[in-house]
Amino acid sequence: MSYTVKQCEKRRIAGFHLVGPWDEKVKQGFAQLSMWVDNKQIQPLEWICVYYDNPDEVPAEKLRADVAITVDAAFQVPANSEGVMTTEVPGGQYAVAQARVYNEEFAASWDRFFDELLTDQALQIAAGPCFEIYRNDGQRDGYWEIEMYIPVESKVL
Repeated sequence: MSYTVKQCEKRRIAGFHLVGPWDEKVKQGFAQLSMWVDNKQIQPLEWICVYYDNPDEVPAEKLRADVAITVDAAFQVPANSEGVMTTEVPGGQYAVAQARVYNEEFAASWDRFFDELLTDQALQIAAGPCFEIYRNDGQRDGYWEIEMYIPVESKVL
């Protein structure tokens, strides 16, 4: 899997914070997010999922993620938006890869990306959340076009 390294600006997001198995919670969270976006007639800049934990180290029931949309700095959460939070995804240097995901196999794409990145001679994974941006409506198209972002820094030799 090929990837590039980009300097990204911080992103302001609005959505729902989830705790539990990602394969269950993220799908449920996006259903809830879609209803909120439709009901409040919000125009998202991007659809995004932010992952805060390493599933190899954190039990599934304690995994944290945010399902959200990116919003501009002036965005205010509309009234009667129970459970909606706003926060920021940190800016910085990220390795970025693209994937087409079928059958909800997001983990396989992430695993390939991490495996490739771990062999990089100049970069190492940095502290901070990973995230993915959705470039299409996978419910309609039958597959998801995603961009995956992993924070990186130069290896200290």
